Amino acid sequence: MNCLAGRPPVALLLMKADQLNGHVDALLLAALRDGPRHGYAVMEALRASTGGRRRCYALTGAGEDALCRRRAGKRDFAAVMGAALEGTPWPNPS
Repeated sequence: MNCLAGRPPVALLLMKADQLNGHVDALLLAALRDGPRHGYAVMEALRASTGGRRRCYALTGAGEDALCRRRAGKRDFAAVMGAALEGTPWPNPS
């Protein structure tokens, strides 16, 4: 089951997730050093400070599987909460 069917492809940067910890925060802080900015201005400041270089990320097969599981878990959670709020049994016997 491909949860991302029809989504545009994204290039892959081979980097472990734990190597990214703290980098995004540092980049955002640097972009805000000169004062407050809205989202688009933050992106532009980051582009300017990095010479336009970007890192591109993509889901691996394992990441796609994890996303599918999380989506299913969120759907189940929403269904359970809805049933509890409506006072109906879960799972719905119908």
